Amino acid sequence: MDHIDLESNEILRRLPPHLKQFIKPQNYEAYSPIDQAVWRYVMRKNVDYLSKVAHPSYLDGLKRTGISIERIPNMYGMNRILKEIGWAAVAVDGFIPPNAFMEFQAYKVLVIAADIRQLENIEYTPAPDIIHEAAGHAPIIANPDYAEYLRRLGEIGAKAILSAYDIELYEAVRKLSILKEAANTPAAEIAAANAAVEELQAQSVEFSEMAKIRNLQWWTVEYGLIGAVDAPKIYGAGLLSSIGESSWCMTDEVKKIPYSIDTASQGFDITQPQPQLYVTPDFAYLMEVLEEFANTLSVRQGGYRGLSKLIDSGMVGTIELSTGLQISGKFNRMIQNEENEVVYFQTEGPTALAYREKELIGHGTAQHPTGFCSPIGKLKGINLAIENMGPIDLKAYNFYDGKRLSFEYESGIHVEGLNVTGIRSIQGKLILIQLIDCTVTYRDEVLFTPEQGAFDMAVGKEVVSAFAGAADFNSFPNLHHKSSTESIKSSKSIAREALESLYGKIRKARETEGEIAASFLSHLFVEVKENYPQDWLLPLEILELAPSDELRREISDYLALLGQERPEFKHLIRDGMQLLPAFHSGALSN
Repeated sequence: MDHIDLESNEILRRLPPHLKQFIKPQNYEAYSPIDQAVWRYVMRKNVDYLSKVAHPSYLDGLKRTGISIERIPNMYGMNRILKEIGWAAVAVDGFIPPNAFMEFQAYKVLVIAADIRQLENIEYTPAPDIIHEAAGHAPIIANPDYAEYLRRLGEIGAKAILSAYDIELYEAVRKLSILKEAANTPAAEIAAANAAVEELQAQSVEFSEMAKIRNLQWWTVEYGLIGAVDAPKIYGAGLLSSIGESSWCMTDEVKKIPYSIDTASQGFDITQPQPQLYVTPDFAYLMEVLEEFANTLSVRQGGYRGLSKLIDSGMVGTIELSTGLQISGKFNRMIQNEENEVVYFQTEGPTALAYREKELIGHGTAQHPTGFCSPIGKLKGINLAIENMGPIDLKAYNFYDGKRLSFEYESGIHVEGLNVTGIRSIQGKLILIQLIDCTVTYRDEVLFTPEQGAFDMAVGKEVVSAFAGAADFNSFPNLHHKSSTESIKSSKSIAREALESLYGKIRKARETEGEIAASFLSHLFVEVKENYPQDWLLPLEILELAPSDELRREISDYLALLGQERPEFKHLIRDGMQLLPAFHSGALSN
């Protein structure tokens, strides 16, 4: 099956529209026999090695999530099995925006880049691919403690505020990963894209909330170690899916540091192996650090700092007032008093109002297409905030329908207009007052005039929370930034198609019951040797099936010579040969 049946899994049905836009068909038939061989080589090598150094959940998770060593997993089949542990998976096109990625995790959905790395990048690729996502991430989520950490990390990360720099870096990294994985990309083009990423990474930029949460994700979910610092096990997907780094990371060349909240401020370079790694004693400790970190975020602190971050981000975000009223939109201005408390805020463009994550009826983006503004705080000369006034207090100060109001906030903002109606919370307290013929002024500045229509005034003493995204996801169906950089689908040369055909023959022979003719394998080997002298994986696949000592020696001698001529292949050839039964029986010894 070459697509994901969204109706087959209730977890996927819960996804909001702004996330579903990133889902793409897997197109299983598009995987070539070379792709399947790459998957098989990496998985055989990884499972052989990782059985010794990975967290015990890894091997158990491979079985529980239905991931086969022999073939690239089918997303439809994965979803049927993942459903049993309360998760799901979707295919996407490479890197997606960080806030969208986090939100998928919050919904207990694994984001899987459906493409697979080229044979040339078999050890490591900066691009997310199905080896990294399916073979790295999926097995560990079978561990309940880790799965809950991943979900909670996504839930908190989805509300972390981005910066414009985050988006710029995301676009640069996405472009580089696409170019590196596209066949026949000119070296100069890759170099230029790499330089752009390095230039951005070299900038001295203060980490945004999203950057910090991505740092935590990187040093745990992607490159985490677990156990004792002097004898850790691997659980990070970046290590579990890299046949080079999973081995190198266990050497003394890579510094091992106890995991702590400090990792939120430790950046990383996605294009380079990691110089240090962090070790958590257990998965429960990851959750402790995450909660400690969450307490530093604007979603829990609010105030002018949180609103300032939303303004700087230039993206849709939400503030929540002390009454519970939530305002979602692109914030572009605030006024603060002498104590730095927010006394006025303003959005531009479509804005929606909500309460408890549900849009207020009549207050969606259609009602507020050009923005929203309101003063907040206490009234001058009145000890009570509007939100704390009971019916008698409201009547005493003319806060009821049909009365003309004129009042001033402690900040000096003055409001005058006819009170038309109000909206109350489920506790019966005012959260919004609508006035007509209304003028709002601050010192010598007019903030709102009657000509602008009805004035919806937010009721609230302070900003108690600020976070990225919308309070009600239905308010903004196209919430997340979507990259304009499309993945590159290179056309195949005749020679490439012919090579794929040879890989296909070997794959079919391996899956066919019965003895494989030595003449067939010998002829295939000659064809590879004569027409594809740079290919090392297909000779290995032939060697695995070779029935005679004579043919095995001929192929192994050829591979040894190829390793000498192309040193970059030598360790890959050696590792592949060590996986073969013939190697352990002594049939391949020299």
